[in-house]
Order: sequence, then structure tokens, then C-alpha cells
Amino acid sequence: MTVTRRQTLAGLAGALSLPAFSGVSFAQAGGTFRIGALNPVTGAGSPYGSGMQKMILAAVEAVNAAGGAAGRKLEVFAEDTQTQPQAAVLAAKKLIEVNKVQAVLGTWASGVSLAVMPLTNEAGAILMNTSGAPALSVAPANAKGLGYRFQATNDRFGRAFAEIAVKEGFKRAATMAFNNASGIGNTEGFRKAWEAKGNKVVESVVYEPNQASYRGELQKVLAAKPDVIVTGSYLADTTIILREWFQTGENTKWIIPGWAANPELVKAVGNEVAEGLFSVDSVSNEQAPSFKVYDEAYRKAMNQGGLSNVYAAMTWDMVITLALAMEAAGPNADVAAINAKIREVANPEGTKVYSFAEGKEALKKGKINYEGASSVLDFDQFGDVTPDFGVSIVSKGTIERKYVVKI
Repeated sequence: MTVTRRQTLAGLAGALSLPAFSGVSFAQAGGTFRIGALNPVTGAGSPYGSGMQKMILAAVEAVNAAGGAAGRKLEVFAEDTQTQPQAAVLAAKKLIEVNKVQAVLGTWASGVSLAVMPLTNEAGAILMNTSGAPALSVAPANAKGLGYRFQATNDRFGRAFAEIAVKEGFKRAATMAFNNASGIGNTEGFRKAWEAKGNKVVESVVYEPNQASYRGELQKVLAAKPDVIVTGSYLADTTIILREWFQTGENTKWIIPGWAANPELVKAVGNEVAEGLFSVDSVSNEQAPSFKVYDEAYRKAMNQGGLSNVYAAMTWDMVITLALAMEAAGPNADVAAINAKIREVANPEGTKVYSFAEGKEALKKGKINYEGASSVLDFDQFGDVTPDFGVSIVSKGTIERKYVVKI
């Protein structure tokens, strides 16, 4: 199913108190900058996609309410990636060729972002993603420097996994990775960091998606007698793997990325199976004023706290960062000029700001440093950020954060 902009805005208008504009009436207003909200409303990313899309709309409303960016209102066209590269490419083509968007925000899965980026590059459009694959940082994917990652790279996740494994006293680590850029990136990042600490991965398996059983791959890993298994996985495959592992009776621990080890997983496998799992995800910039603004908007739209969806905090920050770059670039700036200002408004040094309205005012006096809801948003030369990582453990059916890892 494809979510059209008209359908999305109309469906969300009540939750966000937004007017349900049609594409025609809004386009006729003039002085607009078109954004594509390309999010995983269905598929593996569906636990997060709706909230991600709603926060793009909410942040756009905040920007427009503050008078727009450099005199321009932001206009949103929303599509569903279905968490599938093929569907995402078709949706991106529509956004670029039909809707004439100049920036695409909120691609989630690495395979989706890697498939879409050639299209945005060719169109000279900015792509802001929440994906982890290291390939998104460098050429050919990011050859034009138009890509920005608001999530930690898989390599950074792997380094966090290694820090956790050391802290928890594990000695015999094995890995299981979903066969795509994200899954393999997670476990390869872990392997490099683990070996750099003088350790060895006792077994490593890459498995194919959409299988009814992963018993063969699991038995190969368990035969190496690991005390912990680190995964690069998604919800559906993790559910099957954990059920089959529990049936073996093996007393092994698991370190799993948070997008797979989430409340939906606990519900699917049951409290007994999930007990003691380590769930690891990047954590939002929770003490910042920007997080409080985002959290209020998320609660209004989703009827739950903003901590429940770190990716929604990222899409909120995408809009604010883009709008501040537009403001810094000045009236009628083209995408290249706006792109040149993104690091300037997000990175030190400068006056710290936590909202678009605050940043717009501060830009009149000099340089700003937007500190986001999702992280401090200091982009490196590759367009990547380095958030902190929350380490949670499943206890009696509840995922409870125990500590934070900085890398």
C-alpha cells in the first residue's frame, strides 16, 4: 500500500491539529520548499514509521508557524517505503519526478536508503536517513555529499556491542546476521571491535531472510558453545530464532539491536523466552530542551512518550536542521546552497539553540549550533553523527534501561 500525501495529511490532521491541504491548493501558494516524507509505514519498520512520518508533519507545522524558512513555507508529500527497496524506489521516483521534492526525509532500512540515494543524487536532492550501513557514508552512495545520517552507523553499533560484551564479562562471542547491508554491518562492526580487544568470534553465520526456520544456522552457532550471540537482525527473523533457541535449552545470552529487541518481540515470544535479552539502541538527547519540545509533539500525535520511538526524534530533527540551513542560506537559495549550511547550523561552535524559532532568531546575530532531540547532531565529514547507546535488559516482560555506553 502506498500512502499518498493527501491521505496522510488528512489522516493525521486531527492528531496534529494540521489542516489537510491538497497538493494543488498548497502548491499554488508559492514560495514553498517541497519535502518528501519517505518512511516505513508498513513492513519491518512499521512499529516506527507512522510516528516518524507524523513528526515530520509536526515539525513542518512548527516551522511554518514561525513564518517558514527564509520566507518559504515547507510542503510535505508522504509515501510508504513498505520497508522494501523496490517499493521505496517507486515511491522516491514519484516524489522526485511528480511531486518535485528537493529533499527526502526519513528512510529507515539500509537497503532502502542505498536504493533511494542514487535517485536523490541524480536529482540533486538531499537525503536524510536513519539507516546504519557504512556504505551510505562514502562514494558511490554519498559521492555528492547530499546524504545525512541521523542514526549511528552499523559500525558504531558494533563498537557499542563490543563494549557491552566486555562490560558484561562475556568471553566466547558468536554472531548471527540477516543477509543485508545493515545486518552484516552490525556484526562486522562488532567483530572488528571485539578482535581489537584481543578476543575472537567463535562462530559467525549470515542467514537469508523470509525463512520458516533458522534451526540449521542456529545449531551451527550453538555448536561453538558461545556465552553470547550478537545479532544484526530484524523483528520477524529474531522472533523465529529466539523461539527455536529456547527449545534447545541452551543457556546463552543475546545482544540484539533495539529495532528487533523491542516490545513487539517480547509480546511475540513471551516473557520467559525474552528474559535477560540485551536490547541496544541509540538514545535520544533526553535532557535537552529540544527533546522536551519533540516529546510534547509526539505525545499529542501518538498518545505515548517520545522515548518509545528514537527514529521519530530523528525525523523531527531532520526538518528542524533542514529549515535552519534554509534560513542560514537565505531567500530563494537552491539545494546546493542549503546543503552547504547544514553542518554550519548543526555543529559547534555557535549559540546553542533547541528549536527552529529560537534558531531563526539567533541567526540574525551570528552562528548557531542546533542541538537536537535525537542527539547533539554534530555531523562528521561523511554526514554521520555519533549518538550514545542505551543498554536495556528484558526483565519480566519489560525492557528496562540499565546504563548508557559512549563510544
